[in-house]
Amino acid sequence: MGEKLIYPWDAAPEHGQPVEVAPGIEWVRLPLPMALDHVNCWILQEDDGVTVVDTGFASKLTRRLWEQALDGRRVTRVVVTHHHPDHVGLAGWFMEQGAELWMTRVAWLMARMLRLDEQDRPAPETVDFWRASGMAAEVLAQRLEERPFNFADVVAPMPLGYRRLDEGATLRMGGRDWVVRLGAGHAPDHATFWCDADGLVLGGDQLLPSISPNLGLYATEPMADPVGDWLDACARLARFADPGQLVLPGHKLPFRGLPLRLRQLIDNHHGALSRLEAHLAQPRTAGECFAPLFKREIRGGEYGLALVEAAAHCQHLYLQGRATRERGADGAWIYRAA
Repeated sequence: MGEKLIYPWDAAPEHGQPVEVAPGIEWVRLPLPMALDHVNCWILQEDDGVTVVDTGFASKLTRRLWEQALDGRRVTRVVVTHHHPDHVGLAGWFMEQGAELWMTRVAWLMARMLRLDEQDRPAPETVDFWRASGMAAEVLAQRLEERPFNFADVVAPMPLGYRRLDEGATLRMGGRDWVVRLGAGHAPDHATFWCDADGLVLGGDQLLPSISPNLGLYATEPMADPVGDWLDACARLARFADPGQLVLPGHKLPFRGLPLRLRQLIDNHHGALSRLEAHLAQPRTAGECFAPLFKREIRGGEYGLALVEAAAHCQHLYLQGRATRERGADGAWIYRAA
């Protein structure tokens, strides 16, 4: 197959217009109102209806597009790769129509907790975390006066009850057996699904072809190491990767060449960490570390994701002993290469 990424489709389908990518598997693309303007979802044909893998945001438009894509077919099961709202947003809506929900335990707990945690202003712990990360003063002042993003804005209410997915379990979907393998870093216990018999992988956001998912550090777990978790997960999943597998990702285009892509993902973050370490020859906050990590100007709506990713990379160097940190007078962590 060669050491390159191969894209069997050079363009994505129109929103809500299913395209078959393998016998019994359809690709549905849905819109997102952000820089990453779409999410990929998948329909797998069953004897008594269909299984849907990931759902998009909860919105009138997305519900209408699903009705168009399903064309009267009954959804008997929703499988969610991870808890982020573009993947779990309409799970509750499908459940209200009789579908079972299948997720990992951590993903379900995170999604349900965040759906119920509605805030009119940022929580004090979040504000402290932003300060500790070195958020720009003008951005912080604006956010203190704004209603923050809430899962409830784009995630439908989730009824109680789900079916748990565990590492190594075999799940029958669309007439095929899929092995569940868990990733980490972008989201805890992120489920990926591997059909070895037919060389198919449902990768969610763990296995993306042309972008790296956000690896963010948050106030909910301020001493976590999402970058370390991500690198470990890439190395772990690489043991099961084959160049001929067709990977069906959560964003961008389906592709082949997974071993190469996993090496690229690992190498990209090691490169970013090396640039960051050099940048920290002078003491800096995470908010002052965008340049070596992203190599472009960060604007507007990108700022929040850039900040949590910069904080995660600084923390990884700190936890590895490659950087030290101390509190500044304003409460921000100041990092310096060790």
